Amino acid sequence: MAVRPAPLRLWLFLHLLPQVYCEYGMVHVLSEKGSSKGKDYCILFNSQWAHLPHDLGKASLLQLQDQTSSVLCSPSDVPHGGFNNQIPMVMRGNCTFYEKVRLAQINGARGLLIVSRERLVPPGGNRSQYEEIDIPVALLSYTDMLDIGKSFGSSVKGAMYAPNEPVLDYNMVIIFVMAVGTVAIGGYWAGSRDVKKRYMKHKRDDGAEKHDDETVDVTPIMICVFVVMCCSMLVLLYFFYDHLVYLIIGIFCLAASIGLYSCLSPFVRRFPLGKCRIPDNNLPYFHKRPQVRMLLLAVFCISVSVVWGIFRNEDQWAWVLQDALGIAFCLYMLKTIRLPTFKGCTLLLLVLFVYDVFFVFITPFLTKTGESIMVEVAAGPSDSATHEKLPMVLKVPRLNSSPLALCDRPFSLLGFGDILVPGLLVAYCHRFDIQVQSSRVYFVACTIAYGIGLLVTFVALALMQMGQPALLYLVPCTLLTSLVVALWRRELAMFWTGSGFAVNTSLI
Repeated sequence: MAVRPAPLRLWLFLHLLPQVYCEYGMVHVLSEKGSSKGKDYCILFNSQWAHLPHDLGKASLLQLQDQTSSVLCSPSDVPHGGFNNQIPMVMRGNCTFYEKVRLAQINGARGLLIVSRERLVPPGGNRSQYEEIDIPVALLSYTDMLDIGKSFGSSVKGAMYAPNEPVLDYNMVIIFVMAVGTVAIGGYWAGSRDVKKRYMKHKRDDGAEKHDDETVDVTPIMICVFVVMCCSMLVLLYFFYDHLVYLIIGIFCLAASIGLYSCLSPFVRRFPLGKCRIPDNNLPYFHKRPQVRMLLLAVFCISVSVVWGIFRNEDQWAWVLQDALGIAFCLYMLKTIRLPTFKGCTLLLLVLFVYDVFFVFITPFLTKTGESIMVEVAAGPSDSATHEKLPMVLKVPRLNSSPLALCDRPFSLLGFGDILVPGLLVAYCHRFDIQVQSSRVYFVACTIAYGIGLLVTFVALALMQMGQPALLYLVPCTLLTSLVVALWRRELAMFWTGSGFAVNTSLI
């Protein structure tokens, strides 16, 4: 899955309409009476009409004239007296952007805000029209227009400006720490528990713990089936997003609660309280008489998932729960799924490498609208009736103080696949370290390579300002580093097949 930058919508518009410049800006609105504090609203403009100043202090504060009762397509729509040194707000539709802004300019307007009930698109024109117009024109959402009237009344002033955005937001640091930490902890945990299971079979007298230790060895056939399923699901989500998104949310809630239980159970078992078991019964699962403390833990984990499911669209705090559940899910998957050979690791990473690049960079040439299927699905289609987002990502809100955070771009995202896929290789490296007594050189090298690959992804994100398939950078970094270490230690044959193991439980 690709890394999604905060300026995701900008890239989508630029990609869909390459002939039209599209930029986000702000209109700062305050009451003419000066009795209330000003407020910023998001606008979408095309700098080919006219540029906007980057600093609010250099923007002209002009009267906003509410003309949303008309569409400004004919001279009869112009009020008596025109728009002398004003910024009229008119409704979108019935004629071209050029016809609207031309009428506004010849009647004295200093700018034009076109109110849209639909999703915002950049106001386009041709070269001769751009040369004729010298006032800025921008689109404002209908919801924001209503809020302006409700918050400030009919007598308002506004200043249009386009503040500069930082190249990278500080939230990338948080995403980096979460991703690298999850890969390192998950890889270390998975490798240690796998070796313990294989060489310490005398342990475990609790049936529930036996279940926790179960792993699934991934075969080449399973890899092929998995990739086909991923492709099919992604295409289905692209065409039937509103019908399938709630199914994905439900699956995430279930899987995340199981993952959270798996992560917390080792700590809960260390508590001296709640060791008593429930009475004998014939109920499913309960007939095993689980410990009370484990039952309470299960209730807690399910409750956390339910709370997130109910309040998942609360941008102020729900992202914290989503990230916690997502990390727990990734740790659980890294512990449960096992790649037994470096050959299997190479096959999985290379196939998903092609998958990620294809659905980010190639699919725009195959879709009618030029959309990238991966980016469109991960961000949620702009025309979605549900406005739901897929939860299979780590998300962190923007930390910079740029007002552009209002423009439908408040979060930076990293897909679970960009953690799990390289994480499975890191887990294999740790198992191999323990089995050949190599002092974890493979594990440390692969983890550092993952971090470097993620940094390279962020740099590419900053340079290109468009969604990046993270596996494009993570797969070469981790695979090549592991390969080089194996060649350097002259263990490539053993590393490739996973054979020649020696037991060294002191390293576990």
